[in-house]
Amino acid sequence: MLSLLLVVSLAARGLAATAALPASYAIWAADSAISRGQGNGLNASGAPLVSYEHGELQWALRLLYEKTGNKTYFDYIQQGVDRVVTSNGTVIGGYGFTTDYQLDPIRTGPTFLYLYNVTGQQKYKTAADKYRQQLETHPRTTQGQFWHKLRYPNQGWLDGIYMGDVFYAQYTHDFQPSNTSAWNDIQAQFTLMYQNTLQNATSPPHLLYHGYDHSHTASWASPDRGHSPEVWDRALGWYMMALVDTLDIFPTSHPGHDALLSILRTLAPRVRDAADPSSGAWWLVITQPGRTGNYFESSGTAMFVYALLKGVRRGYLHDDGVVAAAKKAYRYMTNNWVVANADGTMNWLNTVQVGSLDGNGTFEYYTSVPTDVNDLKGLAAFALSSIEYERLR
Repeated sequence: MLSLLLVVSLAARGLAATAALPASYAIWAADSAISRGQGNGLNASGAPLVSYEHGELQWALRLLYEKTGNKTYFDYIQQGVDRVVTSNGTVIGGYGFTTDYQLDPIRTGPTFLYLYNVTGQQKYKTAADKYRQQLETHPRTTQGQFWHKLRYPNQGWLDGIYMGDVFYAQYTHDFQPSNTSAWNDIQAQFTLMYQNTLQNATSPPHLLYHGYDHSHTASWASPDRGHSPEVWDRALGWYMMALVDTLDIFPTSHPGHDALLSILRTLAPRVRDAADPSSGAWWLVITQPGRTGNYFESSGTAMFVYALLKGVRRGYLHDDGVVAAAKKAYRYMTNNWVVANADGTMNWLNTVQVGSLDGNGTFEYYTSVPTDVNDLKGLAAFALSSIEYERLR
């Protein structure tokens, strides 16, 4: 039976309220992505592709497989990875290792570790080892922060925490649990990013700028710590998701666990309060609410809902209105960004294509980037947020 929310949403779009749609938005989103071949280890031309977006979807599919037992999700994960990991564990599909030194591809690493733990196949461990070896020589700032990419010297971006450090933590947990130096380093990645991007303004929202240039040479680098000028919702969303996912992995006996917990508990109520009071959603550029050209963006909103609900569920956060805020945002998402298709799939709207600090990092830049339908960065985040929302029931 359709939920009242689905019925109202469909009726508002002039669709038949009796359409045969899944009762779970998480399943609907995942099944829709699979039906379109999204996140399958291939690019649009059918060539192997290592993609952080695929890694994000695979994380959601893994959770759905564990929740439902539907092996379709596991098989899809494995098939996608097998397109970029050869039989001897070589990673193909555009992964450049020391030639590129990018953090983005490492987001597929948690899937390699998951498949190794489930199947015992050595090739997945060999592929994960390659990513771990990259971290040994990955360039850093003088403070120790990983550069986001080789082509962005001395720059740390919030995005990179999600891309690199969830894997770093999982690998350490699985194979080097007593490696105190590694746990110290993982904590440092989160802490340095937080310290160098935290807004010092006297008025809210007191959140995190998109990134910083420790060398102060980028055109956008501020005199104060070299941070970028705006708070971009998806960058902060990546960081928030990384916090709640890494806290699950980080040993509670290590002081770094409390350090990450403190950051989460500081940011979560500020994220809650930064939501638009009317819609409950978050602006693309959080530092400029209501400014002409700004809009409610779907990937960041979904990421915040996931992080806030998971944080409360896992006991990392006290509720303090966090759940109510997340539920309000979730209702906005399903009412405005989910569209039912005639073939039984759903479309996902209003995800901005990209956000980069390659340019000037201004409000005008962020708002000039187009949005996509079914952009996987947003669709996967919606699946994740739906998994957490449906746990409430």
